[in-house]
Amino acid sequence: MIRYPRDMRGYGANPPDAAWPGGARIAISMVLNYEEGGENNVLHGDAASEAFLSDIAGAAMWPGQRHWNMESIYEYGARAGFWRLHRLFTGLNIPVTIYGVATALARNPEQVAAMQSARWEVASHGLKWVEHKDMPEDEERRQIDEAIRLHTEVVGSPPRGWYTGRCSVNTVRLTAETGAFDWISDTYDDDLPYWRRIAGRDQLVIPYTLEANDMRFATAPGYIEGEQFFTYLKDTFDTLYAEGLAGQAKMFSVGLHNRLIGRPGKVAGLKRFLDYARGHEGVWFATRGQIAAHWAATHPPVYFERPSEMDRTTFVSRYGSIFEHSPWIAERAFDLELGPAHDSAIGLHNALARMFRSASPDERMGVLRAHPDLAGKLAQAKRLTAESTSEQASAGLDALTDDERTAFTRLNDTYTARFGFPFIIAVRDHDKGGILRAFETRSANSPEQEFATACAQVERIAYLRLKDQLP
Repeated sequence: MIRYPRDMRGYGANPPDAAWPGGARIAISMVLNYEEGGENNVLHGDAASEAFLSDIAGAAMWPGQRHWNMESIYEYGARAGFWRLHRLFTGLNIPVTIYGVATALARNPEQVAAMQSARWEVASHGLKWVEHKDMPEDEERRQIDEAIRLHTEVVGSPPRGWYTGRCSVNTVRLTAETGAFDWISDTYDDDLPYWRRIAGRDQLVIPYTLEANDMRFATAPGYIEGEQFFTYLKDTFDTLYAEGLAGQAKMFSVGLHNRLIGRPGKVAGLKRFLDYARGHEGVWFATRGQIAAHWAATHPPVYFERPSEMDRTTFVSRYGSIFEHSPWIAERAFDLELGPAHDSAIGLHNALARMFRSASPDERMGVLRAHPDLAGKLAQAKRLTAESTSEQASAGLDALTDDERTAFTRLNDTYTARFGFPFIIAVRDHDKGGILRAFETRSANSPEQEFATACAQVERIAYLRLKDQLP
């Protein structure tokens, strides 16, 4: 069984109405990463100095050595940048979510006290601000547990949210498996929160951002002045705000770092944006915890059996009749590279239709011949499949007058004699009159044309049947 775990579908073309409190048109999550004192440093038992996200151009790790310039830049974030941002946000009464590295929080007690005094949400940013991509799974699990323990010890309460940042392929699963978090944020894949089924439970994911993020001051290409940061945040806000006005309210995350945006020349751009956003009606500045609580109450997880997670027997039993009396199509589709994209009516229809389209002409003809006549003898004898019975009834074919039944019988016989298979049409798309007109029109087709038309109608019927079962 081949399964593709990535979810390219998400909410699809019709995302849910966020229904933010007070009818807000946008929810803004201001996130301040607190990493100072948790970065790579030989003083912390690491093999080398830090090299990530600073104003040092082309920084590289120094194995076995302290990097005095790098250390002092991180120290600026704690000593000056944090307090500048603290004054800004408390002065504007804007709530903040802290992504706090546990070892950094432990080394910065006055800043932690200020966060708590401001009633900011303090979430976990892992045990140390280090790379996790090559970390063994057991070690990462141990560090997650230790981060929770140390955070609880330092802050006084356990973290309810999590973001690693420099994560591994295992991070989202490992953090969800703890069952400790109302939300996790190690994804960048949506403008709305969503539920993800992990280890038998539903985990709320609140996607984060790497582009509406001051880290771009320390990367190339990136921002070089506060005005550029303001312009990007403003453009993002304007787009999302307009979508909110149109009834599709979204979430806007802004990522910040003390040692970056905390510099005087950069923070001016942030302040300009905050003033701009506050000048609009219907703007909800919220912590990620507040967003999580709202989402859990307003959009709780909805469980349904997912085709990509079924075993073969269940899959074929459930979808073997989607193509009339042709379970071999479901058998073959089960062996495709199914994944979350196929857990919807459109997605699974594509997989089943692929197997129908790639079948031999004789196999496809067999599917056509497996369909019953419309309002024919099988219907009168009540020997149709449940799907066909419901579909024919939806067009009123179970309640024909004598004249109508005579007309259908005549057309069925003429059509089958000409083409070698019954007349097939997605009856849910038509009424009796439309079906009779299609009968007359299509009877004039060439055999090749009508074979193609009938096959397209078979696929349409299959899609409508799947819509009864799947999102």
